[in-house]
Amino acid sequence: MAYSKNQFYLRRLHSLLGVVPIGAFLCVHLIVNHQATKGAEAFNQAAGFMESLPFLVVMEILFIYLPILYHAIYGIYIAFTANENVGHYSLMRNWMFFLQRVTGILTFIFIAIHVYQTHLQKYFGHEIDYDLVNDIVSNPLWLIFYIVCTVAVTFHFSNGLWSFLVTWGVLQSKRSQQMFTFVSIAVFLVVSYIGISAILAFV
Repeated sequence: MAYSKNQFYLRRLHSLLGVVPIGAFLCVHLIVNHQATKGAEAFNQAAGFMESLPFLVVMEILFIYLPILYHAIYGIYIAFTANENVGHYSLMRNWMFFLQRVTGILTFIFIAIHVYQTHLQKYFGHEIDYDLVNDIVSNPLWLIFYIVCTVAVTFHFSNGLWSFLVTWGVLQSKRSQQMFTFVSIAVFLVVSYIGISAILAFV
């Protein structure tokens, strides 16, 4: 009983962190990157503003890295222990659940690589600017990798919104769950467009 209760709270925390603060940070990060569509100078100004925020390292650890680490570790646990529930959910929902697990693992790998290639480079004496990202995505293989992973991240986020609202009891009826599926698809398309257009702006 205690184990089941702990699982209940751990899943709720996992779901909550996926939206706040991780989902919120994703949206801010993509909006900053999207400034590249206005030119190198616009992106450099936006990136410079983010880097100039007070207590940046503390905020990153508390509100980005630790939540991502917990969400990733518990998400991997769910990915390898949970089973599809054909009796309770539709075949499409079970496929979405499967894709959620796959994209979750891909997202974790992508975040680790992306953080190393960009954010951590400032500790090696490199500026976090337009040229840094341009150097990465100028390689066709990295460009494809970034586009594929951006789609995976945005799917994981948008489909995760559905899971979040179900987990927290907001979407209780089958109709409300079906309706919000269309909302999550719309979110996926919009956020994917922002992310992909931002990447292409660096090429």
